Amino acid sequence: MIDRPLLLVGCGKMGGAMLEGWLEMGLVPEQIHIIEPCAPIAEELRSRSLSAVVAQPELPADLDPEIVLFAVKPQSMDEAAPALAEYRSPNTTFLSIAAGKTISYFENILGAEAAIVRSMPNTPAAVRRGITVATPNTNVTEAQCKICGNLLEAVGEVAWVDEERLIDAVTALSGGGPAYVFLLTECMTQAGIDAGLPAELSAQLARVTVSGAGELMRQSDEAPSNLRENVTSPGGTTAESLKVLMADDGWQPLITRAIAAATARSRELAG
Repeated sequence: MIDRPLLLVGCGKMGGAMLEGWLEMGLVPEQIHIIEPCAPIAEELRSRSLSAVVAQPELPADLDPEIVLFAVKPQSMDEAAPALAEYRSPNTTFLSIAAGKTISYFENILGAEAAIVRSMPNTPAAVRRGITVATPNTNVTEAQCKICGNLLEAVGEVAWVDEERLIDAVTALSGGGPAYVFLLTECMTQAGIDAGLPAELSAQLARVTVSGAGELMRQSDEAPSNLRENVTSPGGTTAESLKVLMADDGWQPLITRAIAAATARSRELAG
């Protein structure tokens, strides 16, 4: 997968999920160096025979990483990124999974000649069911894109876009998407309670139905519209509820407005 070391900057929930995925894919601990500012987490990583330090000066002086992956929180990037500029070279790729941090942001810190890939994963990466969308700057080679894609696939599917501006819509749709699904589950639970179901049973029905439908869709080759039609008998109960959900003031215009609002906010945060 990689010939030279990988430097992971930040090993929180997302960085940690990627680390576990890499190890499962066959990356050996000796290939991975980690900067984790939280000392207890760094200590726990060292207890697993992983090379983890709390700051860049503690890394080996001769470290020559093939990939530097930024997984710290966006608000911590101003502090974390500048110290890594010394690793800039045509053979090193900087890969970011930080929301809202643009390619130009990293170019200003790391240099215009740095090879930078910006990506946006989502939280199902924690269970290897995420999806990440990535976009490179002009310094990134096809081989470097392939390496980054292989690393990102450790936590789910990967897609690429040529236009960085599309990352804002990606953030709105898939980045925030899990929250929308969780809210749907909450709403279904409450609707079941309002219909007379015991709260615990209603919560179980909603949770298992949503997760089961998602897994069915993942494993099926059919379009979501076909799967919906398969559940809907003409004149039946599901058809009656869909009249409400698919009305002119139903889900589609509501979801469209929500995604548009999130996209606009992503653009504002990116500056």
